[in-house]
Amino acid sequence: MSRRVRRKFARRIEGKVDFADIDEAVIIDNGCVVDWTKLPDDTVIQLFGSLNYRDRASLASTCRTWRILGASPCLWQSLDLRPHKCDLEGAAFLANRCKNLRKIRFRGSEAADAIISLQARNLREISGDYCRKITDATLSVIVARHDALESLQLGPDFCERITSDAIRAIAICCPQLRKLHLSGIREVDSIAINSLAQHCRNLTDIAFLDCLSVDESALGFVGSVHFLSVAGSTGLKWGLVSECWSRLPNLIGLDVSRTDITPSAVSRLFSSLRSLKILCALNCSSLEEDASFVSNTNHKDKILLSFFTDISKEVSSIFVEFTKNDSNAFMNWRNSINKDRKVDEIMFWLEWILCHSLLRIAESTPQGSDKFWVTQGAPLLLTLMQSTQEEVQERSATGLATFVVIDDENASIDGPRAEKVMKEGGIHLLLELARSYREGLQSEAAKALANLSVNTNVAKAVAEVGGINILTTLALSKNKLVAEEAAGGLWNLSVGEEHKGAIAEAGGIKALVDLIFKWTVGGEGVLERAAGALANLAADDKCSMEVASASGVHALVNLARNCKAEGVQEQAARALANLAAHGDSNTNNSSVGQEPGALEALVQLTRSSHDGVRQEAAGALWNLSFDDGNREAIATAGGVEALVALARSCANATPGLQERAAGALWGLSVSEANSIAIGQEGGVAPLIALARSTIEDVHETAAGALWNLAFNPGNALRIVEEGGVPVLVHLCSLSASKMARFMAALALAYMFDGRVDEVAIAAHPFGGNSKSVSLDAPRRLALKQIDAFVLSFSDLQAFASANVSVNPAALIQVTESARIQEAGHLRCSGAEIGRFVTMLRNPSSVLKACAAFALLQFTVPGGRHAFHHVSLLQSAGASRILRATAASANAPLGAKIFARIVLRNLEHHQLEFSV
Repeated sequence: MSRRVRRKFARRIEGKVDFADIDEAVIIDNGCVVDWTKLPDDTVIQLFGSLNYRDRASLASTCRTWRILGASPCLWQSLDLRPHKCDLEGAAFLANRCKNLRKIRFRGSEAADAIISLQARNLREISGDYCRKITDATLSVIVARHDALESLQLGPDFCERITSDAIRAIAICCPQLRKLHLSGIREVDSIAINSLAQHCRNLTDIAFLDCLSVDESALGFVGSVHFLSVAGSTGLKWGLVSECWSRLPNLIGLDVSRTDITPSAVSRLFSSLRSLKILCALNCSSLEEDASFVSNTNHKDKILLSFFTDISKEVSSIFVEFTKNDSNAFMNWRNSINKDRKVDEIMFWLEWILCHSLLRIAESTPQGSDKFWVTQGAPLLLTLMQSTQEEVQERSATGLATFVVIDDENASIDGPRAEKVMKEGGIHLLLELARSYREGLQSEAAKALANLSVNTNVAKAVAEVGGINILTTLALSKNKLVAEEAAGGLWNLSVGEEHKGAIAEAGGIKALVDLIFKWTVGGEGVLERAAGALANLAADDKCSMEVASASGVHALVNLARNCKAEGVQEQAARALANLAAHGDSNTNNSSVGQEPGALEALVQLTRSSHDGVRQEAAGALWNLSFDDGNREAIATAGGVEALVALARSCANATPGLQERAAGALWGLSVSEANSIAIGQEGGVAPLIALARSTIEDVHETAAGALWNLAFNPGNALRIVEEGGVPVLVHLCSLSASKMARFMAALALAYMFDGRVDEVAIAAHPFGGNSKSVSLDAPRRLALKQIDAFVLSFSDLQAFASANVSVNPAALIQVTESARIQEAGHLRCSGAEIGRFVTMLRNPSSVLKACAAFALLQFTVPGGRHAFHHVSLLQSAGASRILRATAASANAPLGAKIFARIVLRNLEHHQLEFSV
C-alpha cells in the first residue's frame, strides 16, 4: 500500500498567551546578539506559557532563574498529560507543582490512576479519553480526592467498566459539579440520576452519550439542568420523555442526535417544554424518512437542527439582532461586540454537541449523507475549527479527517468531500492549527491534512501553500502522536511524483529516517508511516540515493529484522524493494544486499502469515536478485526454499503476491545453480500453477521463471512430467501479453532442442517411473505452437520483398513488424546466447526460425541490453553461423530473413562502437 488514512483520534494542550511588547534594547547588545538573561520575568513567564510541557521543562533546565520562573503557579493551572506516559512515578514528580492546578486532561487508565497522586485538591475540571479500562473504583477515588470538581468529561470512547455506582459516587463527592459528560455507560439507572439531582444542585450540563440504557423518568427530576444530551443512546422510551422532561423548567438545549426519536415525540417535546429553545436531532432516521415532518417548518418558535434544516440559519435566529448575514452564524457570534452571557452559554454548548455528533456520524458513515456533508457538514466543521474551545477545535479537525474516508484499509477517500474542504478554505485553517504550539491541535490537523492529501488536487494545494515544510517540522516533534500524523501526511503526499523532490528539499527524508531511529520501541504507528513515506520516496531515483545517504538502508533493515508489527514489516520491505529497483542508475541494490542481516530478514518475512508482508518481501528479493552477488547470497540465506514454499502456498493469494513470488524465483533462476536448486526443491509445479493464472502479470512472470528453469535439461523434464507443456502452449497461443507468449515459446524451444532426451533416458531407462512420459506427443505440440507463434510476427509480403531485395528498408519493415519492445529489457547470459546460436544448426526448421527470432529481439538497436548480447555473439563467433543460416537453401524463409536482420544489428553495433 502506498498511502494510509486515519480515522481514530487523539488530542493535546491548553490556553493561548499573547506576547507583550518587548523593548529590543533590553535584549540586544552592541554586537546584535540577543541576551536572553535580560528579559523581564513576566516576559519569560509568557514565553513559558506558549510552550508545551516538554519544551517548558527543557527551557527551565537552562539556568536557576528560569527554573524558578518555570515553576510559577500561573503556568500550572492546566495540565495535559495525553502526549506523555504518565504513571505513578511521573505523577509524584509533578505533584509539587500541581497545588494550583485547575484543569487536567489525560488518556487511559494508567494516567487516571496517576491523577490520584498529583495532590491537586483544587482541581476544577477533569477530561479523559480512551477510558475503556477505567473502573468504578478508580473513578470513585478520583472524585473523592477532588471534591471541588465542577466539570467531569470521559469520552468519546466508551467507558465500558463504569457503572451507575460510580455516578452515585460522583454525585456524593462533587456537590459543586456543573458539567457531567460520560460516554458508553451500559446503564444509567434512576438511583444514580436521583443522586445527581439531590447532591449536585448546580448541575446544568448533562450528557449521557452512546449509553445502552438511561432512565428517562429520573432525568425529569434534575431540575437544574439547562443542557441535556442523550445522543447515540438506545432504549429511550420516547412516549414517556415529553411527560417526564416537562418537569425541567430550565431546559434550554436538548440533543437527541443519532437516536430513534420519532416525529410525534419531537412534536410533543416542542409542545410540553416551554423553556426549550434548541433541539438537535442530527442523523435521526425516523425524522428524515418522514416526508411530512421534513416539509413542516413550523416548530412553535423552537430551533430544530437536523440533516434537513439549514443549521446556520436556524442558529442565527438565537441572536438575530447581532447578525447581518446568516451564512455563518458561529463566526458572526464570535465577532459580535455585544455579548450576552446566556447566548454565549448556548453557543458554547452548541459547538460542543455539534462537533461531537459530526465526528460520530463521520465514523459511522450513514447512507444518504453525502448531500448533507457537502452542503452543511464540511462548512460546519470548518467553522467549528475556529472555535475558542480547544476540544471543539480538535474534534472538528478529527471530523474533517474522518468524514472524507470511505475505506481506511484501502486508503480510499471521497473526492467531492475533500475538494469541498479545499474550496471552503480548509487547507489554510488546518495549516494554521498545525502551526499551533498545542500538540493536540498539531496532531489532529496533521491527520486531517494526511487524509485529505489522498486526493491529488488537495495534495497539490497543500504543497503549494507550504504544507510540506510544516509537516516536515512536525515530524521532528518529540510527541509521538504528532510525529506519527505528520509522517502520515508525508506518506500520502509522497505518492505524487511532483512532491517527492519538495519533500527531500524540505529535509523530509532525514526527518523520516530519524523517526525510525527515535521510535524503535512502542512507536509502531510512527514507524509504519515513516517507512511508508520512505518507500514512496525511494521509488524516485534521486530520492532513493538521498534515503541511502541518510542511513535509510540501515534504518529500514533494522525494522525488517526487529519489528514485529506487520504493517511496519510490510512498509519496510516495500521501501527496501524500491531502493533496490534502481540497479542500473545507482548502487543501492548492492548496498541493501550488503547490509548485515538484510537478506536473511527478507527471506524470513516471506514466511509471514500476512500476505502484504510476504508480497513486499518477495518483491524486494526479486529486485535484489538482479545483482549477481545478491542472487547467490539470497540462495545462501535460504531464499530458494523459502520462495518455493511461498509460491506453493499462494495459489489462492492476491495477484500481487503471486506475481512477486514467481518474480523472485525468476530472478534467482538466472543462476544455473539456483535454477537446479529450485527444480530440486519442487519449484516447477507451483510455477506451472501460477502460469495457469488468468492475470496477465502473474502468468507472464511465471513464464519467465519457467523459461529460465527450462534451460536446465533436468528441469525441462520436470516441466514435461508436471504437465507444463500444455500450459506453456496455452500461454504461447492465447495470452494477451506478447512477453508471456515469447517466453513461453523460448521455454518450449529449450525443452525440445534435443538435450532433454538424454536426461529422460538416464532418469527412466526402463520407463518404470510413475511420472515417466513419452516426449514425442509433447514435442509435436510444442513445435507446432512455436511455429505458429513465430509466424504471428511474420509479415509474409514483407518477407518476400526482403528476400529479393538488398534495400535495408525491406529488413527494417520486417524488424518493425516482428519486434517485441519489452523483450529489449531481457538480459541473457553467454550460455543462453550460445544455446540459441547452436539452435540455428538444429535439424528442426521451427527451432531455427525461433532461435533467429529470439536473437533478433535481443540485438535490436535501442534495446536495454542489446550491446551486451552483441558482444556475447561476437565472442561466440556467431557471425559465421548466422551467415550460413541466411544463405542456406534448406532453412525456412523466416529463419533466413531473421538471421540477416541479426547480422545487420551486429554491424550496426560494431559501427556505433567504432564511432
